[in-house]
Amino acid sequence: MRLGTSSPLAYDSPEQWAQTQVNLGCGAVVFPVQSSEPESKIIAYKEAAEKAGLVIAEVGIWRNALSSDPDERKANMDYTVEQLRLADFVGARCAVNVAGSMGPVWDGGYRENYSEEAWKKTVSMVREVIDRAGVKNTYFTLEPMPWMIPTGPKEYIKLLEDVDRDRFAVHMDIINMTNSADRYFHPEEFVDECAELLGDKIRSCHIKDVHLDGRYTLRLEECAPGEGEFPLKYYAEKMSAIDPDMPVILEHLSNDEDYFKYMDYLKKILF
Repeated sequence: MRLGTSSPLAYDSPEQWAQTQVNLGCGAVVFPVQSSEPESKIIAYKEAAEKAGLVIAEVGIWRNALSSDPDERKANMDYTVEQLRLADFVGARCAVNVAGSMGPVWDGGYRENYSEEAWKKTVSMVREVIDRAGVKNTYFTLEPMPWMIPTGPKEYIKLLEDVDRDRFAVHMDIINMTNSADRYFHPEEFVDECAELLGDKIRSCHIKDVHLDGRYTLRLEECAPGEGEFPLKYYAEKMSAIDPDMPVILEHLSNDEDYFKYMDYLKKILF
């Protein structure tokens, strides 16, 4: 596996960015430059990653391409297409977004997210993004969410089948899919299910942890690695068995100091 972080950390140049990641123990990175920025800057960061031996795991998107506002939806679709083209240009393993919500909060949970309409719109959106982008060297992926399709591996398989595009693949976030007591209390079995069903379709992974709060009713809280109960070593080993170069990206920490701290923790338990 290749560890990485979702944070670019503090840096002043492409070379310093890449070296800081290497010094932290990273073998993979999330590309820190946007498609709207100058091509010269994009190339400088691409070359810095290559020279440092860093795999570009992901280009992030993080926009609601299903927005109910037509102007916002168009802008978000255009941005999604351009970010996917950027991923292709820099040789990233994938570009990643969420499916999008059917309510006002871009990544929010709504009953309508589970509707047949949401499913059809998601399939159509993914097809349009891939067809417009015309990529050859990367994949478009959707990060699973606890309240937004796809919420589990079987649902992801159905989505892959319905979209029916070679350049649509899988982004793995096992903690986002740990959204029930059954998955929380049987994590190894759930990891096995994801690995068996999604396997070589997985292009990149996120890593964090989950804690069960003792108060009623069911409260599963995302937390930093080691602050919860998920078998992270088992998860990482399963992903690495699928692909020895699988990116495993640490995310959602507050500052650089936390990334240093929890990367050290991951290196201790994973290697």
